[in-house]
Amino acid sequence: SFAYAAEKCTEVYGESQSVFSLATGSPGELGLLKALADSFNKKQGTSLCWIKAGSGQSLKLLKEKAVDMIMVHAPAAEKEAVKSGWAVKRTLIGSNEFYIVGPRNDPAGISSAKDAPEAYARIANAQARFLSRADNSGTHKKEMAIWEKAGIKPSVNWYVETKTFMMATLKQANNEGAYFMTDSSTWIAGRKEMGNLAILFRGDLFLINTYHAMSQPEGTTTGQKYASEFIDFVKSAEGQKIIQTYGADLYGEGIYNDAEYARKYVH
Repeated sequence: SFAYAAEKCTEVYGESQSVFSLATGSPGELGLLKALADSFNKKQGTSLCWIKAGSGQSLKLLKEKAVDMIMVHAPAAEKEAVKSGWAVKRTLIGSNEFYIVGPRNDPAGISSAKDAPEAYARIANAQARFLSRADNSGTHKKEMAIWEKAGIKPSVNWYVETKTFMMATLKQANNEGAYFMTDSSTWIAGRKEMGNLAILFRGDLFLINTYHAMSQPEGTTTGQKYASEFIDFVKSAEGQKIIQTYGADLYGEGIYNDAEYARKYVH
């Protein structure tokens, strides 16, 4: 029922009793999801319950049938979910990228690294403070993959696990003069407050995030039908235009790239 749904929602967009639920991290946190939901709800007479969760947790909620759909950036886990049959309609919706940010004086000298693993190796060698979300989010999974590529197991004295979301960890990095790998969307949205930090490394293809939406199989959850229609809306010309332009008025540039741009990075 709607009352039950509203209790677990981080936010509800719309006033209708026709509710569907969606788990995601930064697209919700940064307001893109609300922009998409407002347009869709107006057309369809629906309400969207957003549950704030990183990619790992979002996938878990979908598997447990606790949400109707998700938007995530963890391609290997997504493909596995589709193969196992508990997720359908996997649809590319857009992308952003990861930046490694840190103190402006770059004590670990990562700005001249040739790729992300080398940047991480330099941080480890310098034992420079590094923040990890450590929460099984898409960001955390990507971070761990980079340490693995660098052949390094980060050690506790300089490596700090925050267990919080992207913006909160970015603010902590700014306050503590630490390195952190943030997505470009969160950086653009928050950079005015991050006076102590600079983008020190970017551009490695491994750091491109592709976002996909996926829903429950037909007939599994009450909001599944609306979720499926929402995926159609998000990939439509109108939905894609919202993704491409969202944030430009607030931050001077869009904070996500559309599916067409993202397509060249799908592997």
